[in-house]
Formats: sequence, C-alpha cells, structure tokens
Amino acid sequence: MGAATATAAQAPQDNDHTLQAMRDEMERAKTRLELKIPNIDRPVRPYYVEYRLLDFDLREVVAEYGTLLSSTHTRNRFMDVEARVGSYKLDSSNFVGEDAFRGFIGPNGEVGIDRDYDSLRQDLWIATDQAFKEAVETYSRKQAYLSSLARQSDIDDFAKAEPVKLIEPLQTPDWTSRNWDQEARDASATLRAFSEIHESRVTYYIVYATEYLLTSEGTEIRQNRHYAAIEAGLSTFADDGVPLNHFYATYATRPADLPSVETVRQGLNVAGTELMTIRAAPPAQDYTGPVLFEARAAAALLAQVIGPAVNGARPPISFSPVMEQMLSGLGGKSDWVSRIGARVLPASVTLVDDPGATEFHGKPLIGGYGVDDEGVRAEKITLVETGNLKSELMSRRPGPDFHQSNGHGRAAFLNDAKPTMSNLLFSSAETLSPAELKKKFLDACSAEKLPYCLVVREMDNPALSLLRQDDFSELLASFGGGAGTGDRLPLVVYRIYPETGKEEMIRGSRIIGLNARGLRNLAGIGNDSLVFNYLQSQVSGFAGTALGAFGSAQGGGLPASVVAPSLLFEELEVRGARGEAKRLPLMPPPPMSPTK
Repeated sequence: MGAATATAAQAPQDNDHTLQAMRDEMERAKTRLELKIPNIDRPVRPYYVEYRLLDFDLREVVAEYGTLLSSTHTRNRFMDVEARVGSYKLDSSNFVGEDAFRGFIGPNGEVGIDRDYDSLRQDLWIATDQAFKEAVETYSRKQAYLSSLARQSDIDDFAKAEPVKLIEPLQTPDWTSRNWDQEARDASATLRAFSEIHESRVTYYIVYATEYLLTSEGTEIRQNRHYAAIEAGLSTFADDGVPLNHFYATYATRPADLPSVETVRQGLNVAGTELMTIRAAPPAQDYTGPVLFEARAAAALLAQVIGPAVNGARPPISFSPVMEQMLSGLGGKSDWVSRIGARVLPASVTLVDDPGATEFHGKPLIGGYGVDDEGVRAEKITLVETGNLKSELMSRRPGPDFHQSNGHGRAAFLNDAKPTMSNLLFSSAETLSPAELKKKFLDACSAEKLPYCLVVREMDNPALSLLRQDDFSELLASFGGGAGTGDRLPLVVYRIYPETGKEEMIRGSRIIGLNARGLRNLAGIGNDSLVFNYLQSQVSGFAGTALGAFGSAQGGGLPASVVAPSLLFEELEVRGARGEAKRLPLMPPPPMSPTK
C-alpha cells in the first residue's frame, strides 16, 4: 500500500484532469447526494459510489486476399457510474427483476476525449444522479421480492476491500514502429492460394487503453492496458453444401511482440490447408469411446470447461425461474461451489491461476495484471491441489464458500466485473510422453474392439471462424443451451485406426456431455504442456459462462492464457455431422494468381 501511495504522490504532471474531476464530483456525491422519500424519516443516501472511465485508443486494419478492406484509428472515452443503496450486507445490486438485469451497471456513456475537467464533471454529475435513482428503485423492488421468500440468503451482496492508490504515468501509443497496413496486405495474400475459400478476413487489432477507477471507499487508480491481436476467419462449403469454417489467431501484450508477416503467413497457410482437408473429409458418424485431445485442443477445451467451474461468486437473485434456467443452461453456475476439500480432478493434478505470471518456458502469457477491475490487488490462487478443490476465483461479490475478493474481478469495456481466469496453469505429477499417451490411447481403442478412435487436434471458436453474424447467432442458438451441460465444438478431428495407424480427417463433430465432472477421472495426462492465449468473451450473458472462451478482439475480449498438456478421456460421446446444407455457387471460382 505504501509503494502504491508513493507511486501516486510521484506521478508526473501530464495535464490529465480526469482524476481530479472524478475526485471533486465524488466528494459532492458522498456529502450531498440524498433522496427524501415520503413517510420515511431519514433521507436515502448511497453507501458506495464508483466511477470508472476507459480511455480507448484502437487501430484496426482489415484485409482480404492482399487488399485492404478498411484501416481505421479511433479514440474514445467512456464512463460508467455505479451507486449502491443499502449496505454491504444487502444492497441494490445482484438482482434480476421483471425488467431483467438492474443494479449491475450504473448509467454509462461517452465523454470528451480532451480530458477536460469541466465537461467531465458535468457528465459525472448527471450519470451519478441517474445511477443513484435507479439504485433506489431497484433496492425497493429487491426488498419487496425478498420479503415474499420463506428463506433469504445469508450471503452478503458486496465485500469490503482495502483502498488502493495506483497512478501510472500516461502511456503514449506507438503507431509508427511497423507498417500495419502493409503487413495486413502481405499476410492476407497467403489465402490467394486457396481458390475454394469463399470468404476470408484477416484483421490486425492494436489496443491502448488507460483505465481510471475512483470509489467512495478511497481507491484511486489510473493504469495502462495494452494488447494486440491478429485474427482471421475463413469459410467455404463442402461438396454436399454444408458450410465449413476455420480460424487463425495470435495475441500479444504489446504490438511490437506480434509475430512477423512470415510467421502469420505460415499460420494462415496451415489454417487454409486444414480447411481444404476438412472440405474433402467425410462427415463424422456417431461415436462413443476413447478420445485423445492433443495439447492445443486440450488447452482450448479447459478454457471452456474450467472457467465456469472456478467462479466462486453467488449468482444474482432472480425474480424469474426462466432466468435461473438460462444461467444454468449456459454454465453460469459453478459445479464446484460448496465442494471445497472434495476431489474434482485426478489426484495428481494441480490447478493454479496466477495473474503475476508473464511466461511459461519462454512462451508469453497474456492474462496478467496487477490490480483487477474492482481495485483489488491480484493474487496467485491455488485452485486445486492433489486433485482436491482448495479455492475459487473471487470478485467483490461474495459466494457460499468465500466472502472476500482475491483480485479476480475482471471486466472488459466497463462491463460488470466477474470472477475470471487470468493465467491458468494445469499440471500433473504423473505424466506420459506423447508417444506413451498415444500408445495408451490405441491400446484402449483395441481393447474395446473399436474399428477406429478419435483424436482432436484443435477446438473451434465460432466468434472468430464464422464471418457472418447471422451464422454465429444461429450456431449459438443451437449450441448455447447445451454449453452448460457439456456440448463442445471440435474443429480438427481425426479417426485413427489402431490396427494400421492410419489417420483420416472427419468433419462436423460435436462432443456431448463433457463438463467439469468429466475431468475428474482422466485416463491419461501428457507432459507436453502448451500455452493457449485467447480472449474471453465479455458479452452480457456470455461472460463467466461456458461460452466465455468464445471471445474476439473486435468484441472487446479479455486477455487470458491456459497452460495444459494433452488429455486422454476414457469415454466420450461424439455426435455425427452438423450443419444445414446450402445451395452451392452456380459457377466455379474465378482464377486467382498466387501473388498479387
């Protein structure tokens, strides 16, 4: 705390009046904001007020087949104000009423980019007034609903936290070190070699952000965030008219750390080649038996499965049973809550979430941070030790097992902060080499007298691979309800025939019933741990659920990393080909030269 205070005291003068405007308006809110209600002796006052502001600088370059579709540079500043009425024990938050979510996020909006003191105070004044009035109304509705219940929860609505002061020097974005327009052109030109690709997009995102947080408890934060991404989506049709998709993605904490054009071209070439192989592959058939997830698929799978399981916060109180069912269906309720001390993973496994980690065996991890988005210092948490659940990720919303935040309340683009993974490390004291694990897999296949077994080499991410929003919405409509109960979308899947060792790619698989409980008795764990960097979705209704791993830079995703090895499952159910056939183009594709 002393070091943070010293940092604040020594911050250079930079003509940024944002925090001063927030301080002065906060002081007025703390001392003068009140609402007199008829027949109530004492006026209602907020017990907690929070100002958040995001100064957002984005460069986005989109290219297709070697030509630019767009190149934009935008600068915006957005504010969010939250006021809480009641007390830490029971307040106006965490309530889903008849009109859906209320009390989660106060009024928000765009503010001036010039860091002007007067205009920001004016915006904060109006937003604080609106947030407070909404909180009073929501608190009244929540109290009325709770009074109708036979038994109310004894878990607090909000946890206290020590104030933190952290003022970092303002960061100047670097846009000139590389020619991003030309890099996007050169990288996307790789896909000219695949004439059967119907659509493709290669997008470079470079994000610089300054985040401000001021609370009535005394927290004052100005910190820099930056990350960069290259994301590509590819689409085609199989000969039977079924649409097929693939993607390529790479992430870095700093723009300068993005891979070179040649490295990106190699990755796009792999994705394009795999998509063409999938296009020619036979449709998957229903299958039940051993499944081997190679490391790059296993890490992506854990990102989907583990995320909801380690969320220790209590779900919001819901006025509607339909909302309760929706949260359960999406995987928004943890299977591990109230199981502290129980075995949830194989006895050899340790699971750690470490926001302070920056690399693993030389590979960068992108999920790190020092202070979370609720102003709580990040902590390294051992979630599972020797297979037994020891802890959970906590924000300032208490849960059944833990009542205090451990610095994992994360949010993107001023969304509601939720307990969210940062850098998740899955390790085991008992491992097998890739060759040993494959032999064990083939032996299990032979023992069951199956003609073939399945290997998953990459999982899908529809937020990246599907270029059309209507296709994405259609997939989520069919997939979302099963995400909480274990539906998973593999992308690159092979049949392996144990007698000959022959490998054959198949298309259109869907794994059924693979959730956190399915990880308890893994048949084998490799020693080939791999870093999987990705962006977690912060879309309302997705964040913190089984759909959270389907994020993108364009959607304001939250950087995260999973380190995991290959995983062998003794038995999984895999459904056959999915996807509705569509009418193919009437003419063949036009010729395209390999280079522009």
